[in-house]
Amino acid sequence: MSPGLDPLAGLRDYHLPEAVSWWPLAPGWWLLLALLLLLALALAWWLLRLRRCRAAARQAADELRALRVALSEQPDSAAFIRGLSRLLRRYAITAFPGEAAAALTGEDWLAFLDAHGGDGRFRDGPGRQLVEAPYRPAADVAADELADLVRDWIRRNREVCR
Repeated sequence: MSPGLDPLAGLRDYHLPEAVSWWPLAPGWWLLLALLLLLALALAWWLLRLRRCRAAARQAADELRALRVALSEQPDSAAFIRGLSRLLRRYAITAFPGEAAAALTGEDWLAFLDAHGGDGRFRDGPGRQLVEAPYRPAADVAADELADLVRDWIRRNREVCR
């Protein structure tokens, strides 16, 4: 073979393929992005809901402190218990909107409170005063015990919002 007649001389040199483009994305990446977006939306919804629940609990705790201050300044235990009853009712309606907490009275109301964190202290303990206090003399009221029970109930139901 003569040197001028090299059959491979006309071939091109090695060439690399074009770099793989990142766009458009493969279907798996689109699925992953959609899943991450749904997860972010669910997390944002949950955090906003949790914030609303905790705000209601903070507001109830502030109102309970105000009721205690009012009782220490002017010892009217009947007004204090009415205030605690209203506070509990409003907080129960906020924390348990699907349940009929607003319509409950007497023993049913105490049973509801016990079922949601009262551990029997409403029907068989100081919480009973919510039902009986209007019919008792003011001297028989254990306001501090009842206020502590209400505080504990609010704390137990702080993140229950449904």
